[in-house]
Amino acid sequence: MARDTTDETLVTGLDDLTAYLAEGSKPEERFRIGTEHEKFVFFAKDKSPVPYHGDASIRSLLEGMQSRLGWEPIMDGENIIGLGEQHGMGAISLEPGGQFELSGAPLENLHETAKEAKEHLAVLKTIADPMGIEFLGMGGSPKWRFDETPRMPKSRYGIMTNYMPKVGSRGLDMMYRTCTIQVNLDFSSEADMRRKMQVSLKLQSLATALFASSPFTDGKPNGLKSWRGDIWRDTDNARAGLLPFAFKPDFGFGDYVKWALDVPMYFVVRDGRYHDCTHVTFRQFLAGALKGEIADWQPNMGDWTNHLSTLFPDVRLKRFLEMRGADGGPLSHIAALPAFWVGLLYDSAALDEAEQLTKSWQFDEVETLRNAVPSQALSAAFQGRKLSEIARDVLEISSRGLANRAVKNEAGHDERIYLQPLEEIAASGRTLADVMLDDFQAQGGGDIDRLFSSYRY
Repeated sequence: MARDTTDETLVTGLDDLTAYLAEGSKPEERFRIGTEHEKFVFFAKDKSPVPYHGDASIRSLLEGMQSRLGWEPIMDGENIIGLGEQHGMGAISLEPGGQFELSGAPLENLHETAKEAKEHLAVLKTIADPMGIEFLGMGGSPKWRFDETPRMPKSRYGIMTNYMPKVGSRGLDMMYRTCTIQVNLDFSSEADMRRKMQVSLKLQSLATALFASSPFTDGKPNGLKSWRGDIWRDTDNARAGLLPFAFKPDFGFGDYVKWALDVPMYFVVRDGRYHDCTHVTFRQFLAGALKGEIADWQPNMGDWTNHLSTLFPDVRLKRFLEMRGADGGPLSHIAALPAFWVGLLYDSAALDEAEQLTKSWQFDEVETLRNAVPSQALSAAFQGRKLSEIARDVLEISSRGLANRAVKNEAGHDERIYLQPLEEIAASGRTLADVMLDDFQAQGGGDIDRLFSSYRY
């Protein structure tokens, strides 16, 4: 999650809010791929989490990256909490528990995505190694208890930490003890957005199953394949989940705006200060609910942009679409996640096929699958078929889509090479979580620290 936005243009009505989303439409030749990936930060010597302050710390990592890259520091008071975009190069930010995130640049193809991730980790390693710091690619924190997990000095996270227990039982675990890989993709029109939103909402649980990599909590198996996926079942269901209205045949930007208006806000930013606004919805904000509470009480477009960034549906709509279903994972998965979705959504023939495959999928069925996947992963059943079988069909569609794009690297390989880890998972029906559990049991079920060696970057 990058910096919070400042845009003091006043909101004059609901049309402004809908127009903001619609303005994300762009011609296909300008479609880009923006990949985000988070990783846990730990000390190599004892596998303990890295704090924000100190000589060897999260802050030191950010300062080192700022010195090396020359990117603009993002400050929250006196604390550096990220690095801002420089000439379209992306951004680095912190999640609440110190998870270190790269929000990648908008890139043209998956070869660039794979290169970006590799280079980011290589630069980060040169700064982290002298401090004895390493990085873990998994979907859930496998060892540290909640009370052992650091807290980052970021104002919006203080507001969220106070609010989360009021609206669900799992929000703090989501914030402090999970990692994800996400990809941001473009649309050309409202109709194109609708098709992509509907296909990707229906298939998001399949992505959760394919990328499942969070079977441990507090140093032992938790009975799940994707603990992270299970957490999202009760985090804050007013702002998360499947969005039943998005399944409607006439779904559009206005429907998303109407939903977003009635979701409680987290904050507004005025003069660099965060004001807790969890007691009002954006609709109430528009009606003057904060008049008398803050000096500049009228909503502006920066407030709207920030509010959209605090909504957590399985697919999030901004001026692009965010695919949010996947657990964090190893380097190969950082390119595999965007490959999966780019193959399905950025080729017209593949999108037609994916739409046809999922045409009969009803909201209730998809929601039932979403509830089953965290524990069953690819063994879950859907419409009388095993999810692993459906995964193979979907991956074939994605592969054809990538083949149609015909973007080759210097070695002559097209983008299909990045699907290989997922094709192997679908063929075997065994997720990364299954492999992790087998490895743990083979060692007598007592050495969780082995995971840090096996799945470090």
